[in-house]
Formats: sequence, structure tokens, C-alpha cells
Amino acid sequence: MSPLEARRRREGTVYGFFAYLIWGAFPLYFTTLRPAGPWEVVAHRIVWTLLICAAVLLLTRDVRWLVDLARRPRRLTGVALAGVLIATNWGIYTYAVLSGHVTEAALGYFLNPLVTVALGVVVLREKLRRMQWVAVAIGAVAGLYLTIDYGSPPWISLALAVSFALYGLLKNRLGVSLTPLRSLTGESLTILPIAVVLLLWLDRTGATTFGGHGTGHALLLMSTGVATAVPLLLFAAAASRVPLSTIGLLQFLTPFLQLGAGLLLGETMPASRWLGFALVWVALVVLSVDMVRQVRRSRRPPAQRPRGPRPLTPPRPDVRSCRTGRAFLPHRTRVPAAPDARS
Repeated sequence: MSPLEARRRREGTVYGFFAYLIWGAFPLYFTTLRPAGPWEVVAHRIVWTLLICAAVLLLTRDVRWLVDLARRPRRLTGVALAGVLIATNWGIYTYAVLSGHVTEAALGYFLNPLVTVALGVVVLREKLRRMQWVAVAIGAVAGLYLTIDYGSPPWISLALAVSFALYGLLKNRLGVSLTPLRSLTGESLTILPIAVVLLLWLDRTGATTFGGHGTGHALLLMSTGVATAVPLLLFAAAASRVPLSTIGLLQFLTPFLQLGAGLLLGETMPASRWLGFALVWVALVVLSVDMVRQVRRSRRPPAQRPRGPRPLTPPRPDVRSCRTGRAFLPHRTRVPAAPDARS
């Protein structure tokens, strides 16, 4: 690895670390948004995220892609569906944090890689390797155990895992036609009407807190746009510099931090629930080991040809020999004619 490549990887690792660190600290950040409810927080997050992204795109004069997006209904529909899915994920997560279910939300992001793998089998007809099957089976056992422990399915965890896995699946189908910033801008733009309707409904019912709880609270709600865009840009910078295996391992930092934040906020975890989380972690370890092994295999140089003298191949006769009945060797070396028997 060249020094330049090593430097890029170190920078990418730092960018990825800070991106997942910010996402992991979201429970502590969202609690400062009270007394705003989940619907108001999500609506403000959509509006201010769009404004931040639009400002960046205008400064960089990168707006022509919007015309191209509008001319492609199929891609526009995909972007709109992605926006609905990510807004749903935001809403469920905000509700989980503001209602005191941070540890359950952390479980959802622990389960997300396993749900993503399962969706690949069901929807994309992908074939799993043996260790992937083991990881999915352990994850299924963990889900069943936690359902029994909770007394009902952990709906918040499952909803977060499924919504984000579907979002990732849809992004995979859309391909890399849009950069992360363009994608977030398009998704926010398509769901902006939902956010506007929510804000008008909250204002009409007297449930809005944006203008009635001081300048500090209003600024905190406005900061949701920065809180959404900054880690996304850090993640994009990391993804372009480090291998996918590094990103896959860094992503587990977020749910661990969220779990710690939930405990810091006073949530309790009985011993039986710790066992369920431990099963999920075992499944993630198996999945991570398989991913790292697969990446290492893909980096191995292809098998080289065995060294040695080339096998001799008989010379091909010249096409012109068909006319004269004489054979011609390579480099047009003519075979001496035999002496005439009549001489």
C-alpha cells in the first residue's frame, strides 16, 4: 500500500468514526428537544435538512441534476419511496427516544445487518454462505427469545430494523446514480409536503412548540438539519476512502453508544434481556468474521500461470501450399526440393 493510500484510509477511518459517533449520541441530543413531540421533530428535521442541503448545492452550483431527476419518473418514484422510508425510520426512532425506549431502539440497529441479509435472500434471491446462515439463525433465536422476554414482539426494534433495511435495499436498487448529498436533498424534497402538513396541523391544534418555548428551543429544532447532514457527509467521505469491511465494522459503534446512552438516561435492562442482546452480538460477530474473510479472499491475487518453457506447437502450413502441394515452415523457410529421380 502506498503512503498516499494509507493516509486516505486513516482519514476515512477518522471520518467514519465521527459519523457513527454523532449518530450514537443522537439519544442525548434528541432529549434536549423536549417538549417537542416526535411528529414535530421529524417535520422540522425534514424542513431544515432540505434547507441545509439546498444551500450547499446552490453554493456549489450543483442543481442541474434536479431537472434530470424530474424527467425520470421511475427514478423520482424510487427517491420518493426512499424518502418515505427514511422519514418513517426517523419518526419511530424519535418516538423511541422521547418515550424512554432508547435501549429498544439500539436493539433495532443491532438487528439491522441481520434483517438486511435476510431481505437479500427473500427479495434479491441471493445465496448465503454458511457463516451467514449461522448468523441469521442465531439472530432469529435471539428475536424469539426477546419476544418471550418482552412479553410481546419488540415492535420498535423490528420496525427500525425493517424500515432501515428496506431503505438500504431501495437505495441498492437505485444504484449510485445520486451522490449522498443529492440523494438526501431529493428525498427531503419529495417528502416536504408531508412535513408542511404536519407543521400546519400541529399549529392548528396548538401542539407546536417552535415559537412558544424561547429562542433556544427554536434554534435546537433548527439544528436538526445540521445534525442530519453533517454525519451523512462524514460517512460519504469515509465510504470513498476505506474498504467496505471497515465501514461494516464501524457501524456497530452506533448501537453500542445508543445502548450506553439509554442506560445513562435511566433505562433499566434486566439480566434476561442482556442475554438476548448477547445472542444478537454473537450473530453480529459471526457475520463480521465472514465479511472480513470474504474481503480478504477477494483481495488475493489471481493464480498465476506456472513458469517454464512454452509447449511447442506444430507449425501451421501456409495457405498457398494448397496450390503447389509444397509445405511451408514458419518465416517462409522453404524446404529444399528432393532431387529428381530421372536425373
